Amino acid sequence: MTGSDGTGPDGASRQGFDRRRFLVYGLGGIAAVAAVGATGVELVSHGILPGQQVLNQLEGRCSVPSPPLSFSSLGPSISSSFHSHARNRTVGYTIAYPPGHGRGSRLPLVVMLHGFGADHTSAVVGMTPAQAMALRIGHEPLAPMAMVTVDGGGGYWNPHPGDNPMAMVIDELVPLCQRLGLGRPPQRIGTMGISMGGYGAILFAEKYPHLIAAVAAISPAIWTSYAQARGANADAYASAADFAIDDAVTHTGALTGIPVRVASGDSDPFHPGVEALARALPRGAVVEFSEGCHTSPFFLAQEPPSLAFLAQHLTP
Repeated sequence: MTGSDGTGPDGASRQGFDRRRFLVYGLGGIAAVAAVGATGVELVSHGILPGQQVLNQLEGRCSVPSPPLSFSSLGPSISSSFHSHARNRTVGYTIAYPPGHGRGSRLPLVVMLHGFGADHTSAVVGMTPAQAMALRIGHEPLAPMAMVTVDGGGGYWNPHPGDNPMAMVIDELVPLCQRLGLGRPPQRIGTMGISMGGYGAILFAEKYPHLIAAVAAISPAIWTSYAQARGANADAYASAADFAIDDAVTHTGALTGIPVRVASGDSDPFHPGVEALARALPRGAVVEFSEGCHTSPFFLAQEPPSLAFLAQHLTP
């Protein structure tokens, strides 16, 4: 109830209350957008994630402690580009080596797929690919692996007319890395990704189970119907038929025998889809559901255990 003089029930002026509310929610909203991160902001701005994402942030549902990160001395990294016939354009990529390794090293390979609105320079959240390969888990370095990131566009890593990021990775990027001794048998290849890239990491393993030896997906962008996907992002799939072909949930049988780790926050708008995926995954898959949203703090918290999982299954 408000008095005729504009005061509230505690005698404070409405103007003062509204100003405080603006400061709390306005400044909080700025902090929320910062915490959402580049991938989350891009998804919200395109209507793929609802405004509920920012409300969850304001209400504390997205508060995930930042893990303390420590690194060994960084290994070298190489950034370059090539013309992709599969994507009909030039794509950039980065190859990062672990400490003590470089050109000529024969190593397992992690193909890190970026999220929506990102590219090869921002595929890993909160660190560079070189830092990811130099990460120390519990004061111990990761087993040596290399990582490659590449520009996949915004088409959710599945084939579209005139733009096939999946073929670009499998037929162009992986052979490029193998010529350098990375992921060349008997060395193994794993996929990892966040959001759109998490979906792509699972999809690639389902399509190429004889090539992909392990998968780690963080907050994968999983829809359970074409109508749902099209309603959020009309460009995610070229058609209903394409969705059926590339639906990660209905093709999990192909992952039998492949180590899989999936992590999702319980306030992530994609969480219902991830729950459906988890129910369909073969026995033995590692599923981590915990507090968090589709935001950078959750992504960053899940990167170290995801990398440790891949190191465990890709290295001797």
